[in-house]
Amino acid sequence: MAALLEVKNLGISFGGLRAVDDFEVSIKKGQLYGLIGPNGAGKTTVFNLLTGVYKPSEGMISLDGINITGLKTIEINRAGIARTFQNIRLFKDLSVIDNVKAGLHNHYKYSTIEGILRMPGYFKMEKEMTEKAMELLSVFELDEEADYLAANLPYGKQRKLEIARALATEPKLLLLDEPAAGMNPNETLELMDTIRFVRDNFDMTILLIEHDMKLVSGICEELTVLNFGRILAQGPTSAVLNDPQVITAYLGE
Repeated sequence: MAALLEVKNLGISFGGLRAVDDFEVSIKKGQLYGLIGPNGAGKTTVFNLLTGVYKPSEGMISLDGINITGLKTIEINRAGIARTFQNIRLFKDLSVIDNVKAGLHNHYKYSTIEGILRMPGYFKMEKEMTEKAMELLSVFELDEEADYLAANLPYGKQRKLEIARALATEPKLLLLDEPAAGMNPNETLELMDTIRFVRDNFDMTILLIEHDMKLVSGICEELTVLNFGRILAQGPTSAVLNDPQVITAYLGE
């Protein structure tokens, strides 16, 4: 199966500190892939490099055969990478449906004049966006809360909404940064089902950062372990989690 994401020799330094060094990964289309490691290992920095928040000092990032190294965040999103964050970043003063519609603006456009004058093109586009947003919300069982303020959703549903908004940009690769953070065991089990559903029904490739080893071992097909910004281990999940180096450095045994 062809690789969707290819990363070669990726690196970045901050003030002389090597945050990520010689990072490489190849992720196949449709794969559920995990990026794990201790706090401060460089995992979120990798996500920030992949999404254009930081520009790499060296290395190459290719998405579906296209070099996206050094592009701006919005350009990378349009190329096909979307993400969520460890600390949920919703537009909390907007409604649930308007959060999803914000993600749709990458693909639904009308002119400024059409918007100001409320011309037919504006209403046609708004109708299509509303229908699409409601379809996504129904997938995550959020359609009944479409008009709620995002800030008023329970924590677990805010997580779902953030994923729905990311999917609204129609990505090829979805990056999930600590999606189970702050969740109770039942919510985590539900999240695992949600991630599998997204992969299977949206033809999605997923790369996730996660500390919950039950979630990681339950859904990830392959793993990369980072430690001090460098790859410690890489390969099939069961082999990586049984690697003595990983057990010592990451699991603390």
